[in-house]
Amino acid sequence: MVAYFNIAGRQVGSHQIAMGVLGSLFGGVYLATRGGGKKKDVTPPINAGSKDEEKFIQDFLKSVEGEAKEQKH
Repeated sequence: MVAYFNIAGRQVGSHQIAMGVLGSLFGGVYLATRGGGKKKDVTPPINAGSKDEEKFIQDFLKSVEGEAKEQKH
């Protein structure tokens, strides 16, 4: 036996309400736990006085990152 409820002027069965609630629950959990995209590394801007200085800083940062990766292995 199904109980019917008036929702927005329409008769809706209790089984339809239950399926809607469960679908919303599982859908919400899926969306909340699926993870996000790749997180971008945010670095502060390089305030260099010249192009040579900026290139020197970028090369230095790349060499430091390379050493850090070598130490992890």
